[in-house]
Amino acid sequence: MTGWLKLYIVLLVLGMLLLIHGSSCTSGTSTTSPGKIAFVSIGDGIPQIYVMETDGNNQTRLIRSGKEESHPSWSPDGKKIAFYSNRDGNHDIYVINADGSGETRLTNTPATDVCPSWSPDGSKIVFTSNRDDSKLKTMEIYVMNADGSNQTRLTNNEVNDVYPRWSPDETRIIFNSNLDGDQEIYVMNSDGSNQVKLTDNEFIDQMPCWSPDGGKIAFVSDREDGDMEVYVMNVDGSNPTRLTNSQFFDGMPSWSPDGKKIVFVSDRGSSQGNIIREVYLMDADGENQIRLTDNQALAEWPAWSR
Repeated sequence: MTGWLKLYIVLLVLGMLLLIHGSSCTSGTSTTSPGKIAFVSIGDGIPQIYVMETDGNNQTRLIRSGKEESHPSWSPDGKKIAFYSNRDGNHDIYVINADGSGETRLTNTPATDVCPSWSPDGSKIVFTSNRDDSKLKTMEIYVMNADGSNQTRLTNNEVNDVYPRWSPDETRIIFNSNLDGDQEIYVMNSDGSNQVKLTDNEFIDQMPCWSPDGGKIAFVSDREDGDMEVYVMNVDGSNPTRLTNSQFFDGMPSWSPDGKKIVFVSDRGSSQGNIIREVYLMDADGENQIRLTDNQALAEWPAWSR
């Protein structure tokens, strides 16, 4: 079993990749939203990072290392992308210029360092690691300077704390935790203090993402009928509203810089026994869902540049 496949299975256990078979869907039309979209495709058997226009055009492979590259996160100025890779033997976090040049390794531990997210001012990167678990199983949240210095642990819950994302004002970090036995969404101060649970039910709530104005949180849940769907809620956890209803896996949401659109991935183009996950786009209220990619592959982690 390859290294990236082992990590894929670990993330599946954490609820980070939930594969649900589906049927078919048609492609959509273009969008005029600003920025670019980075995403991961496993069409050739290894997760690789691509960048495309927000209408799905000009899909370009960013890196050609032959190793796993995943979970891209744009710097606030759109000039760099943080990601994780196993190119040097274990999963560490790297930064690369938006054109694929100037790669820099930020973490270097025998553990798993994944899921980077830039702070809005570009000075810090929050990420997930199991470096302080002697058995390398429990994931906690850490933060470091954008150059990799001053790596500091933020959570110490002895459970899996994953998916950290900064609030637009940089004062808080939202994340996933199974602290109470199931996957719920929490928020904490940027120094790790004052951890507060935002969702509280027996279902899976995960993959949270702040809206650019800080007023809403997009997330993924199976709370209504067992299907993983995209929702939005207020930042205090109130008024959860379902945006997708495809009866298949819809997840990994990312807001457009203007807050008018949400990009996500969906299995709705799959056939029985053949999982196909593509990148889709919709209005922030769930209307006008269109397909951006048609690669007959497994797409993951779309990220919209600011």
